[in-house]
Amino acid sequence: MFKTKPKSFTKISKIYFWTASIHQWHPLLADDQLKNVIINYLKLLSDEKKITSYAFVIMPTHLHFIWQQHGLNGRETPKGSFMKFTAHRFRHYLLDNRKLHLYKVNAANKAHEIWQRDALGIEIYSRKVAQQKIAYIHANPVKGKWRLAKDDMGYKYSSAVFYETGKNDFGFLKNIYELFD
Repeated sequence: MFKTKPKSFTKISKIYFWTASIHQWHPLLADDQLKNVIINYLKLLSDEKKITSYAFVIMPTHLHFIWQQHGLNGRETPKGSFMKFTAHRFRHYLLDNRKLHLYKVNAANKAHEIWQRDALGIEIYSRKVAQQKIAYIHANPVKGKWRLAKDDMGYKYSSAVFYETGKNDFGFLKNIYELFD
């Protein structure tokens, strides 16, 4: 039987635009405390040379990264450990705030689901594709229904300031354009 790759399939050493969404699009990531869990774990994975992060935005219901995984993090891919670690931390937050019931699922292998299954991964193979995806990432908080800031530079949980000014407040970003010069 022919089996297709999931949308989330990513290879080690390739660069991807990657999107993950909170289960049923609940606005769990509206809380800055949870955004900081994500930032801190990206920093840890970067410091341990498991990933390189090129761009990101954390929205209330989803996130977008441009990143590259370099090797396994124990027995898991960095992507897998990111999903597992953040889900575990979010679960504790939801328990403390009596909101875990919003993530209840009817599944044989789990009682709750924090991240929707099968995140989207699109390989970045050129400067043009990188430019398109970075523009999309940085516009995400200020366009459409979101309007989370007046402009992309005003949204804290994004790499927009890094690409505009070179200021690396998060300490883990690398400029993707250096790869395609």
